[in-house]
Amino acid sequence: MNFLRSSFICVAITLGVSLFSCSRSEAPSSVNDSRKVTIYVSTDRPFAEPVLQAYEKKAGVKVDAVYDTEETKSTGLANRLIAEKARPQADVFWSNEPVRTLVLKRNAVLTPYVSDFAASLPAAFKDPEGFWTGFSARMRVVAFNRKLVLSSDVPKSIFDLADAKWKEQVAIADPRFGTTSFHVAAIYTVLGDQKGDEFFRKLKANGVKVVDGNSVVRDMVARGEVKVGLTDTDDANVAIKDKLPLAMVFPDREGIGVPVMPNMVSLIAGAPHPEEAKKLIDFLLSAESERMLAKSDAVQIPLRPGVEPPPSLPALESIKPMTLDYQRVADRLEEVIQRLQPILGL
Repeated sequence: MNFLRSSFICVAITLGVSLFSCSRSEAPSSVNDSRKVTIYVSTDRPFAEPVLQAYEKKAGVKVDAVYDTEETKSTGLANRLIAEKARPQADVFWSNEPVRTLVLKRNAVLTPYVSDFAASLPAAFKDPEGFWTGFSARMRVVAFNRKLVLSSDVPKSIFDLADAKWKEQVAIADPRFGTTSFHVAAIYTVLGDQKGDEFFRKLKANGVKVVDGNSVVRDMVARGEVKVGLTDTDDANVAIKDKLPLAMVFPDREGIGVPVMPNMVSLIAGAPHPEEAKKLIDFLLSAESERMLAKSDAVQIPLRPGVEPPPSLPALESIKPMTLDYQRVADRLEEVIQRLQPILGL
């Protein structure tokens, strides 16, 4: 039994169906209840829900949205989709990071759909076989407390976090879940196993704090419980918008590059409402959707040319992205997590 399937059993038994039964969007009165589409969403609800509500209003279709939790971000819903494979309940999967989507593709949970709205998106963010399409990206950043860290001392690389000057002052989210799992798998894919193990052993020896989610990392940094942490652009932006003493830096712009994490949207194989699902996918891939995510607190960077990026973030072309084969990263995920568990004491 592989890691993902055993993870599902653990999640299902421990958390139960109630984990996923909350968080359904409410349809406006103008919606035609005879038309509906069900979407599983691992993007944070405050960011995704306005986009889905805009679609409901525009299309007159009831959107039944199920959101994941912060602790099991994307992992919980991916496991649920695998469990429901024989009798799918969802029509669409909107993932906030690439790896889980590619795991679902490997498990034959998805079916190809090539939207006309994907034509102008960069080829690097589209599956050649049509199983997924990327849109509106986030990036991994080093967040730091402006009151506790001098500008001259701000880490410029993730590898700086293993330095003794940051002993017991670094937080990361649990690498078994969400975007952190993508990040660690990407690190191992780029560095190789020996250098990857060496880096995380140094982090552990330096007293890194492993916590339940990127928002927890953000809050710890903002409160000064740690000085620095690894998180995502959207989480960091929430603290900056609230005028908390937190700032962020894009790491490794002159090294291995910045991890770019597009949202990915896919059609579920055997979806109960396939035609409505395709229309929703078209909307999520549209300039309108990317514009909404760029202007929201999610500050997601559009992948579509001509859509203005968030004013607080640099344009995608100005950042050196980490060179990644997303499928290769996904294929390494289980092995990397198994390697990290004893290293980080998980």
